[in-house]
Amino acid sequence: MSGGIEAFLQSTGYLNLTWQQAVMIAIGCFLLYLAIVKKYEPLLLLPIAFGAILTNLPLADLMAPPAGDGTPGGLLYYLYQGTRLGIYPPLIFLGIGAMTDFGPLLANPKTFLLGAAAQFGIFGTFLGASLLGFTSAQAGAIGIIGGADGPTAIFTASRLAPEFLGPIAIAAYSYMALVPIIQPPIMKALTTATERRIVMEQMREVSRRERILFPIIVVILMGLFIPAAAPLLGSLMLGNLFREAGVVDRLSNAAQNELINIITIFLGITVGATAKAEHFLTFETIFIIVLGLAAFAIGTATGVLLGKAMCALSGGKVNPLIGAAGVSAVPMAARVAQTVGRQENPKNFLLMHAMGPNVAGVIGSAIAAGVLIALLE
Repeated sequence: MSGGIEAFLQSTGYLNLTWQQAVMIAIGCFLLYLAIVKKYEPLLLLPIAFGAILTNLPLADLMAPPAGDGTPGGLLYYLYQGTRLGIYPPLIFLGIGAMTDFGPLLANPKTFLLGAAAQFGIFGTFLGASLLGFTSAQAGAIGIIGGADGPTAIFTASRLAPEFLGPIAIAAYSYMALVPIIQPPIMKALTTATERRIVMEQMREVSRRERILFPIIVVILMGLFIPAAAPLLGSLMLGNLFREAGVVDRLSNAAQNELINIITIFLGITVGATAKAEHFLTFETIFIIVLGLAAFAIGTATGVLLGKAMCALSGGKVNPLIGAAGVSAVPMAARVAQTVGRQENPKNFLLMHAMGPNVAGVIGSAIAAGVLIALLE
């Protein structure tokens, strides 16, 4: 009897839990706190946090591959294949495209420059990671964190540095969730109170023809120029065409709701499941997280600085805060620009103006990813 009890106890996770796994479970619980209590991007952070907890449960083997004797792998291993093979990110982009209004960008095309400026964080961090000893491919995958775009980071890492897919994905999604904490100090440090008070003029009305032609033109021009970006850009623009065409409402609604919700669950929980203690608690992971933060900060700063330049050149008609929305954390970065602007001027309404560089950042990060993949893969 005592032998049976001892065998049972040995089969539980309590007696097999390592301190590293305990640390990762604690980190997962902290991320759950941020998602549920602080409401930092809960749609992303909650499944990621729960996946991190599941993958570090001793003996559960939820991420175990199939054994040679025919024993099947863990549940999360099979769901993870969509992440590893780069299938989930384009499907997420399809849903994002269907949910996104490109009208603010079309109404003020100059804001495309702000989305481009925010990509400096990607290439600046690429150089920094290279100097720290990472290979060119690894440095490119780390740098893409600066775009603050989780699907793009996953897609790029799966092609350039699959060994770092877990920490890169978690860093990218974590910084997306922490946009309201990371960006405001940078925005306020680089702008004056007078600049933050600037009220921008109402944008022009964008015609239905422009809205329909835009995704078609972008996917043809950029698909020919950077074929490696076609999976992301093509999915993004197809989703937007669903939205703007007005003849496929069922497809548009499915992409905006059922599809993106299901893929978000699969992507989030499997991204979290890559955070196994033995792979995550390393110096390389710490470097990746720090470099990712630097990339995000640089992208925010360069967007704001270009916004200041546009403000000066326009005679004070552009609020520099919208430059921070050039990172592609849609729509969180645009909402942060709105919040910071309203703190200085309660009558200010920057949200739609900030959506221009925000959606430009989505396009820009996909193009940057395509360039890195084309050059480094």
